[in-house]
Amino acid sequence: MSGLELLTWARGPGLVLAVGICIFGVILRLIEILALGRQADLASPRQNSTGSGWRTIFTRSLPPPGMLRRAPLTYLGGYVFHIGMAIAVFFFVPHIELFRGLLGLRWPGLPNPLVDIASIAAIIALLALLVGRLVDPVKRLLTNAGDWLAWALTFVPLITGYSAYHHLFENYTLTLAVHIVSVELLLVLLPFSKLFHVFSLFIARWYNGEISGRKGVAS
Repeated sequence: MSGLELLTWARGPGLVLAVGICIFGVILRLIEILALGRQADLASPRQNSTGSGWRTIFTRSLPPPGMLRRAPLTYLGGYVFHIGMAIAVFFFVPHIELFRGLLGLRWPGLPNPLVDIASIAAIIALLALLVGRLVDPVKRLLTNAGDWLAWALTFVPLITGYSAYHHLFENYTLTLAVHIVSVELLLVLLPFSKLFHVFSLFIARWYNGEISGRKGVAS
């Protein structure tokens, strides 16, 4: 299969298949989570917990006191990666046009140089986090195949997208095709890997905050 044939497939049937599997997988996982349910709490609430779930989403998104100083690479690297990745995905004009074609939604994009800086920052942060995990014996011991897979699934789309935008390789068509295929592979595996926290993270934080608030416990 030539680069042009791969690109044609990736922008057509491959994209439809990947988006379909991703949507199906996300719905399935959310149903599984919601179907677990929870036992009815028959105790009277110790305080009005209104808004505690939303506060927990915010507070848990900040580093615990002292941890930024104790583990700067983990927290700073994580923030830089997530912010840079979000900018590259949602504020690059060609990506916005893709969302418009798929969802009918469109919003203003950022200048390409800013998106470029964000992409480079995300790539460097991911590499730094990888090195930190490799040199730390505890983190290395706790890392399993799912962690390596999650890292690769996020790194490859970033580096191939950067390479395609800057025409770093002679065969631009093939580079772009590999980038799109890597994104589609990310979409397919996202619901069934640790990357599903994209959807479950804030749900879990809100739920824990609401339960803690009902019990009068700070969260």
